[in-house]
Amino acid sequence: MSPHRPILRSGETCWRIERADRLAVIIDAADYFARVKQAILEAKHSVIMVAWDFDARIRLDPRAPRGKAPDRLGRFLNWVVRHRPELEIRVLKWDLGTMKALGRGSTPLFVLDWFSDKRMHFRLDGAHPLASVHHQKIVVIDDVLAFCGGIDMTADRWDTREHLDDDPRRRRPTTRRPYGPWHDVTTAVNGPAARALGELTRNRWEHATGERLEPPPDCETRWLDGLEPLVECAEVAISRTLPEYGERAGVHEIEKLYLEIIGRAERSIYIESQYFASRRITDAIAARLQEEDGPEFVIVNPLTANGWLEETVMGASRAKLLGMIEEADRYDRFRIYHPVTMQGQPIYVHAKVLVMDEHLLKVGSSNLNNRSMGFDTECDLSIEAQAAETGLQDRITGLRDDLIAEHLGVPRETFQAVLRAKGSLIAAIESLRGPGRSLRPFERPDLGAVGENVIADNELLDPERVSRFWRALGGRARPRGAT
Repeated sequence: MSPHRPILRSGETCWRIERADRLAVIIDAADYFARVKQAILEAKHSVIMVAWDFDARIRLDPRAPRGKAPDRLGRFLNWVVRHRPELEIRVLKWDLGTMKALGRGSTPLFVLDWFSDKRMHFRLDGAHPLASVHHQKIVVIDDVLAFCGGIDMTADRWDTREHLDDDPRRRRPTTRRPYGPWHDVTTAVNGPAARALGELTRNRWEHATGERLEPPPDCETRWLDGLEPLVECAEVAISRTLPEYGERAGVHEIEKLYLEIIGRAERSIYIESQYFASRRITDAIAARLQEEDGPEFVIVNPLTANGWLEETVMGASRAKLLGMIEEADRYDRFRIYHPVTMQGQPIYVHAKVLVMDEHLLKVGSSNLNNRSMGFDTECDLSIEAQAAETGLQDRITGLRDDLIAEHLGVPRETFQAVLRAKGSLIAAIESLRGPGRSLRPFERPDLGAVGENVIADNELLDPERVSRFWRALGGRARPRGAT
């Protein structure tokens, strides 16, 4: 990678670059929910939470002993504002709207008891094109601490890194029915990077409600006791996808970032994503695979998409695009896997992570599908190491190796030793795959005529942009506030 041209550039591949005094990567919702609860208990003035979905009934930390504060999300937030008269909490959830008509369900959100205090504000965000999705997942505390990544505070998300076959704590909040293992990733940042995410969420709130929010009073920067940072004093890039809406032009920083990463990689790209369904990304990968000395690509996906509609569309798209990859992969440098538990149960992959060589780490809400590139709202955080920053390079590759080792069910040191010996991510993974907890190759299904027809309808359910079709169908509704 050329040291003279960074990949992360304000106004191109990201919105802005801000310093984080500390940045941590939090793996899986058990730790994330507990950390959010800890952060809100320490909040002084303001909490803003935006996401695809919230469920007031979920438990935040079922592993901890009972304390004074309730553990269910809705009751916990009400309890906090009652005991902190100077604190205001705002929750902004995507308004499902017409997506219901397209067959996508949503976790029920019971919010009546969230209105028991005038300082507890809940709003639905319908300021988006018809059938678009607000997919960002961000929590900001006092503008000094923020979380940003792929985890929604809703049902069916809580799990630990062990991903046990049968964990009695993995239950739906009211029916108590069990759900399967779930893998997810987010980040925590403080300092100016957290303040920038505060500005982003306030802009989003105003865009949705028309209400302009002032920044909270200045606070000293904070961090969470016991949360080990991946890096300190890091320059963090914030990249967005925003669809064209009203007078606002579309923002495609995340797509530009993906394409530049793919074009600039020298040795390897490791990706965890819920989907593999973007034609533009696939074309870029295919071009690199045809190079004699291009990089390796390792992608970790779930075995199937979550929900019949997503599997019908996203699964069929994945199968078709993988056929293109197979034709381009002349030098055998592409693998796509899905993780399984000790007893072979599929682990659902909801994480959105990318590591390029030893130089760049990206964690956020964007998937490898068309929507994330231009039709939905997304937010990703990235850090980039330059050639001389060997310590940061080691931390970036250490996180990648930790994730792969977890999926393979081996210690990280074991994977790293094999990687050093093999000199190849693919060769190291292949040599360590085995029975029990492991990664299994995804076997591309035969689409047949039905699958081809589904792909033809992909513009309807996984569009790349707000096309003339969507504008005609939904009209040019105007936002209620400035972006």
